[in-house]
Amino acid sequence: MKALVYTEPNRVELQEREMPTLVAGEAVLRIDATGICGSDMHAYHGHDPRRQPGLVLGHEFAGTVVSSADERALPIGTRVTANPLITCGHCDYCLQGRDNLCSNRTMVGMTRPGSFSEFLSIPLACAIPLPGSLSSIHAALTEPAATALHAVNLSMRAMVRPVPEVRTLILGGGAIGMLAAALLRSYGCREVTVAETNPLRRASIADNLGCATLDPRTQAPAEAAWDLVIDAVGAKATRNTALAAARPGGVIMHIGLQDWASEIDMRKLTLAELTLLGTYTYTMADLRATVAALDGGAFGDLGWVETRALEDGAQAFRDLDGGKVAGAKVVLLPEAAMV
Repeated sequence: MKALVYTEPNRVELQEREMPTLVAGEAVLRIDATGICGSDMHAYHGHDPRRQPGLVLGHEFAGTVVSSADERALPIGTRVTANPLITCGHCDYCLQGRDNLCSNRTMVGMTRPGSFSEFLSIPLACAIPLPGSLSSIHAALTEPAATALHAVNLSMRAMVRPVPEVRTLILGGGAIGMLAAALLRSYGCREVTVAETNPLRRASIADNLGCATLDPRTQAPAEAAWDLVIDAVGAKATRNTALAAARPGGVIMHIGLQDWASEIDMRKLTLAELTLLGTYTYTMADLRATVAALDGGAFGDLGWVETRALEDGAQAFRDLDGGKVAGAKVVLLPEAAMV
């Protein structure tokens, strides 16, 4: 089968790989659509020691079951997406329903081959059947959309006022930022502004989401003016911007992981009584809720999503790296899915 393999920093290439073998407790999928994530780009740049050269990246996908270790549980021909976090099911976090924090988790596209390939093996327990009305391209966005949903729902628990009354600033107009903006709008948030440096993405956000945008390089967000600030970048500069922008009593949701550490203004955090939250991925319940939300149009028509053939994946990585892609998400379509 064909697979897009991370071979060295700033390089991925299409290679022939062995088909996955069906093992107990798993199913083999034909990958119908698979998205390029920001964490894939992080690995592409050689900045993720957990993802080493020789790895097939990719963890956002939709596919069709071609073989199953238990056809009663997951019949051949079933269209699915799946949780790329493979959890143990018995640690304290799993038993609490917080399986995203599983003490023993592994991950597709990190500790085992990913979805930038024509076929992929996954545990049966990870599979989530898809409604027939949801396209594979849109279903491949379940993983990033669930990340946004998990973060927004956590934010709402901490906010004093309901979403329609909240002024929201999102730092970063990548896929997570755009999906969070779309979800907040569907929840009734009337004022959402996205700060994004790429002019192509700012135009896409304005056209597709109807949100206000600004270029933070030339226009700093108003200070102490935002009830909710979502940092979908996670750099030192954006962390500082988030703290400056949040109004007293506000909430800062930190999603991005561009920089691993930095100092923050703890005095502002304390005196303004801010709530600073971190979030990691999603639970299985979030993923199931996201499939329903995607199918129901909660994230909009997703017209900003670009598609390319898997064979053109290397160029897609180069274009994303060079800021040449207006859409915040590129979904790759393997040839096997189009036969």
